[in-house]
Amino acid sequence: MYGRNLKAYQKTTVTAEISVADPYYVTKLLFQGVFERLAQAKGAIERGDLALKAKKLSSATAIIENLRSTLDFSQSQSIAQSLFDIYSYMLDQIADASIMVDTKPIDNAIRAFMPIKNAWDSISVEAQQEASSKRTKEQLDIDLNHDNNIAKGYI
Repeated sequence: MYGRNLKAYQKTTVTAEISVADPYYVTKLLFQGVFERLAQAKGAIERGDLALKAKKLSSATAIIENLRSTLDFSQSQSIAQSLFDIYSYMLDQIADASIMVDTKPIDNAIRAFMPIKNAWDSISVEAQQEASSKRTKEQLDIDLNHDNNIAKGYI
């Protein structure tokens, strides 16, 4: 019973954090989630825990699919296409890791993703604030609905 209550508390806490978070922070959390799940899947493969491997790879796949589906090609076609290609490569590597039960494709996915995460982490507070000030009401409404989906555990 304690474990169930703890999970409910954690889910509520995450829901509360995401409901007030800006898109930069939510994306940062998603990036962190990808790395955590890939590391957990790698450990599961090394231990031979195929059920946990499947669960963690599936979760990482859902997060990456979410990131890929939110790319805005109208802002910068070339950047969006590059990110789309990297996310697609990562999804292919995750599928390979799942099928082959091998950690090397996970390492490949992590290596491909690291520059994106590092670039995201290096965005200055001033640039974040400038981007936030340019957001339209429509974008804010979309983000609120998107955050609710994440907060409800669809990922």
